[in-house]
Parts: sequence; C-alpha cells; structure tokens
Amino acid sequence: MPHKGNVYVIDDDPAMRDSLDFLLGSAGFSVTLFDSALKFLETMPSLAFGCVVSDVRMPGMDGIDLLRQLKKEPKTLPIVIMTGHGDIPLAVEAIKLGAIDFLEKPFEDERLVIMISTALSQAADQSKNESISADIASRIASLSPRERQVMDGLVAGLSNKLIARDYNISPRTIEVYRANVMTKMQASSISELVRLAMRGGILKD
Repeated sequence: MPHKGNVYVIDDDPAMRDSLDFLLGSAGFSVTLFDSALKFLETMPSLAFGCVVSDVRMPGMDGIDLLRQLKKEPKTLPIVIMTGHGDIPLAVEAIKLGAIDFLEKPFEDERLVIMISTALSQAADQSKNESISADIASRIASLSPRERQVMDGLVAGLSNKLIARDYNISPRTIEVYRANVMTKMQASSISELVRLAMRGGILKD
C-alpha cells in the first residue's frame, strides 16, 4: 500500500493511541504516537510534514494549549482535535485557534481517515500555492523601477503610446521595456501578465 502521509497522534490514553495506530496504519498512513503534547513539541523540529491528531483533554498541556503553542511555530501542520461528548465549546475554540476540524468521540473510523486525507492534500496545495506566489514576487522584484512602471501601465490596460506619454519617453523605448517585462515575468501575453500581477498582489481583482 502506498504511503499516504505522516500522522502524529497525541493522546494520554494508551488504548486510544493503540486503536488509532492500528486504524491509521491500516489506512496507509505512517503513524507516530505521543502520550503528551509536550513530548510532541520537543520532537516537532525533527518531524517531517504531517497531520496532527490530538485529544483536547490531557493532563499538563491540553489540546487548546498545544494549538496556542503551534500558532507561534514557523512550521504549520494541519491539526484535527478529538473531543469528548459535551466539549463543543472547546472544539469551537480549537477551530478559532487554527484546528482544521474536530471529531466527537466515539467517531466513525472512515470519517477520521477522510478528514486526515483532506487535510494533507489541502495543506500540500496551499504550500504549492505559497511557493508559486513567492516565485511571482521574486520575478516582480527583479524588474527595474522603469520596467515596473511599464508593467503597471500594461496591466492597467494602457497602450505603449499612453505609457510613453505618461513618462515622457518614446514609444520605441517603451517597446524595449515591455519586452524586458514580459521576459522577466515569464509572461507570453498581456492577459497572462495581468494574472501574474493579480497573483503577485500588485493588482487587485
């Protein structure tokens, strides 16, 4: 069975840990167990990307404190919180602190497996989007001040002639800057340049 991703289970109940180890291992995840939130945090810097599944009520640091701590960490991991019956106010607080979802015990095995799979794929998409946005931002940063002015004019829908008039330079020179902008931005058309400008945050849709 192909490895579907890492799951880090945090629960102080040994029976619950064993049960989740078996369930998630059978579903194709690579599972690591922790009996406390503190032990997880100590190990976290060396852990690969994965989904955290944590109980909300634990001695010492509980699931809510764990979420508060994880908010300060540079590494962002998707977190599913498990709650006992009647812990809905806690579960809502967990969502506000960044948990992607919560499960009330006892829960259906299939629901947890689907939740983890979704969390891992969404996080992968988000990380891909972030790296694309960073790449576009570095392309924008590589433009000279004049090239940036020409790009702003192009994405605003101005013609070479109008941009030339705005900056009191010849349309011929604008053509050179325009070619540089398209090359540096890796855009094959004005419509693609507009999309890149939107993605780079310099043009609001």
